[in-house]
Amino acid sequence: MTVGIEHQQEQSASAERLRALYIAEAGLSHAVALATAGTAPALGDAENQLSFSHGQYWGTSVETAEDTTTITVFGTSNRTTRALEAVVKRSGESIYASALFAGNSSGDAAYDLMLGGTGAQADRVTGNVYSGGNIRMNGTATIDGIARASGTITGGPGETGIRQPTPNLTAMDYANNNGVNVARAFDTGGATYVNNTTYGGRAWRLPESNPAHIFRKNPSDRAANINGTAKDDYFLEDIYEPINRSSAINPGAGSHVTISGVGGEPGANGNNLVYYIDGNLWIHNNNAYSFTLWNSSGTPIKVTLVVSGNIYISDNIFYNNPNQDGLALIAMKDATVGDSGNIYFGDPSFGTLEYMDAFMYAENNFYDNNLSAAGSARVTVHGNMTAGNQVRINRDVGRQHSKLTVDFDPRVWEGSLEMPSLPMSNAADPEFEVVSWREVAIP
Repeated sequence: MTVGIEHQQEQSASAERLRALYIAEAGLSHAVALATAGTAPALGDAENQLSFSHGQYWGTSVETAEDTTTITVFGTSNRTTRALEAVVKRSGESIYASALFAGNSSGDAAYDLMLGGTGAQADRVTGNVYSGGNIRMNGTATIDGIARASGTITGGPGETGIRQPTPNLTAMDYANNNGVNVARAFDTGGATYVNNTTYGGRAWRLPESNPAHIFRKNPSDRAANINGTAKDDYFLEDIYEPINRSSAINPGAGSHVTISGVGGEPGANGNNLVYYIDGNLWIHNNNAYSFTLWNSSGTPIKVTLVVSGNIYISDNIFYNNPNQDGLALIAMKDATVGDSGNIYFGDPSFGTLEYMDAFMYAENNFYDNNLSAAGSARVTVHGNMTAGNQVRINRDVGRQHSKLTVDFDPRVWEGSLEMPSLPMSNAADPEFEVVSWREVAIP
């Protein structure tokens, strides 16, 4: 009788263990289905378990920086508990996972994302590269990451037949969703047309307390630049700070750009905001080589500058705190202006551009501006370069190649840096895959 009772108890315990496993599997399957549909799974907790088939389950769902979600579910049947774990990975990569990205929205089958140069002048990209056309590597150019292309890849390894979406700028509606409308501020914020011999020429300026005081509008000493554009031109320069004329390439050599309401600066807090410009943005001054985001308190600066026009970068731009500061530059197309939605690199006259700290997105193209025989021999981007259409920087003139270095800044992708209102992907239905499914010990 004793042996029979013990055998019956063993069978009952085995059945309860199996039933607990089935309950955990049911809960985990439901949670994975929700996660892959883009919905956060509701799993209850140890004190508020969910009922299922004469048992209960509860669990946890944890997202990681690698686009994965780890889901753990505990199934219980008559005081017997077992646990299962699944890791779900989002397939495909967002634009913030690439150092260099060219979406080729025009569908040009002949488009080549070019990297070239030899020896010390060879292009170098640290991070992933994507082209919606082809990738062509010449000389000794290197990609320290994964090269992906919709078309072909020549000159190096990579993955072909890949398609990745571009950001959805329309959904962002920056014209209405912004913290500072710069053009409106100049129209209504008491702008005055004043000469400034230090920063150059007569220009429209705003009081220091206005968040848009970091721009000057249509300066007269750069008439040759502004007369060649279709819209008003706004130059990133803070006339309330001393100009720094040093040609050294480091943050300490940059003329300060201070955000209002931060570190004792007057006015409302202009940090963590989107600045929207209906016009063109220039980082270009005839008397300075570099600009640095700065404040006396060391407070991290995070601003997103969005233009409906073009962005022209001729001078260096630095973070004062490279581990915490963030600058996003976004150029949107204007349907009424053919030349818009582009980012231009290079000083049209002096070739002084050498370094940029920024996350950059051009809805249309990246172009060079005098990155050639008389221009900058080397240009480094710390952040990323993303084009909705194409990266078209021709840096070969005769035997000279102007070196492009792109050092990927992973902070946005990893989630350690939250920038104001960056555009999301156009992908309507992201793909997911379950990369692991296993039983785990009860803690």
